[in-house]
Amino acid sequence: MVQWTGEAELGRPYWWDAAAPQPARDPLPETCDILVIGAGYAGLSAAIAAHDAGARVAVVDAGDPGAGASSRNGGMFGAHPRLSWDKLRQRFGADLADGVFAEAAPALDWAKALIREEQIDCDLQDTGRIQLAWTPDHAAGQRALARSVADKSSVEAYTLDREALRQEVGTARYHGALVFPQHCGLHPAKFHRGLRARVEHRGIPITGQAAVTRLDRVGTGFCAHTPKGRIEADKVILCTNGYTTGAFRWHMARVFPLPSYLIATEALPENLIGHLAPGRRMMVETRARHSYFRISPDGTRILWGGRASMRSLETAEAARRLQQTMVEIWPELERVKLSHAWWGNTGYSFTHMPHVGADRGLHYAMGFSGSGTVMAPYLGAKAAWQAVGDARGETAYSATNLTRHWLHPFKRPYFLYAADAWYRSVVDRLENRRAG
Repeated sequence: MVQWTGEAELGRPYWWDAAAPQPARDPLPETCDILVIGAGYAGLSAAIAAHDAGARVAVVDAGDPGAGASSRNGGMFGAHPRLSWDKLRQRFGADLADGVFAEAAPALDWAKALIREEQIDCDLQDTGRIQLAWTPDHAAGQRALARSVADKSSVEAYTLDREALRQEVGTARYHGALVFPQHCGLHPAKFHRGLRARVEHRGIPITGQAAVTRLDRVGTGFCAHTPKGRIEADKVILCTNGYTTGAFRWHMARVFPLPSYLIATEALPENLIGHLAPGRRMMVETRARHSYFRISPDGTRILWGGRASMRSLETAEAARRLQQTMVEIWPELERVKLSHAWWGNTGYSFTHMPHVGADRGLHYAMGFSGSGTVMAPYLGAKAAWQAVGDARGETAYSATNLTRHWLHPFKRPYFLYAADAWYRSVVDRLENRRAG
């Protein structure tokens, strides 16, 4: 049974203690050159890029800006492709696979430069990220991926065997690891707060509680209808990812919301933190349960996330499942109390790859599939540059495509109920058996 601290916060992200999302009350303009829908990382970055290229920009959000995934994620900051080069080649062809791998290092460098040049205080730390192999087969796959990364990109990556892994994480559960030393950790809510401050500094209006309920084409432009009124725009950039609503059914059919659940422990002794994670890196598993975990930016507690469920679940039950998984890896935490438990939507594509696209002036960047801390701001800027005709908008992610799947014929992703049962009853058991 989960034990909670006296000030436990169920449903409220740990990150909000330092940087809770704030309302945005700017009046809705009547017109603009470019309307950005969604004020998360992608939308705010798109607004900055379009404004700096000379466009009159306005931003609307269905709620308080940043209250979604931008202030709820794990704060892991890296841009390596989620898929191997061979899988990318099978789905998109060799040229695109090469392009995606080649863009990984520039994307990460661009995102780091954004933080530096805009002077965003978000606890950016050069921790590196380590991918932990749950089975011997996963470790072999990591060695192949490391070779592909070395051959096809300038990203630094190397593997560790089981013995060397002891210097990184205090458990014997893993069979090896793949290390990305250039990856970082940050405070996601502070990152969003900093991006928003730079948008506001430019005089770009942000209107909250202004969900776009209808988007009409008017001549060569658009008219967006919101509870705060209507706004006409020459072009629109859609940056709603896992929070896309019914006004954009084409996109909803291709990018589905997948919930990710997280917990935070109470403050822990420094020597215990050092024992659990001596490498102090961002950590993520290879198994389908996809646990990801890290030390908090202030070095005092463990933050643990993962697939507690692929569908909506009571926060307390999700916390119980995550704590159980955490204790399987680190039995030392069995009696540790939790201070926070929360969840947020990631926006997944059926190819597990982001996409930047356009349809007669309706531009979009979405489907970040769990890599949004870097890829959302990076591809949001790419969408903006494409909208204004700037050559900097060129990206391999314009050719990845968003596809439909027969499993998802409805507005809501009901297939996740069956997928959740399949993973919990079959996949997890098979992976545990193969782990040895």
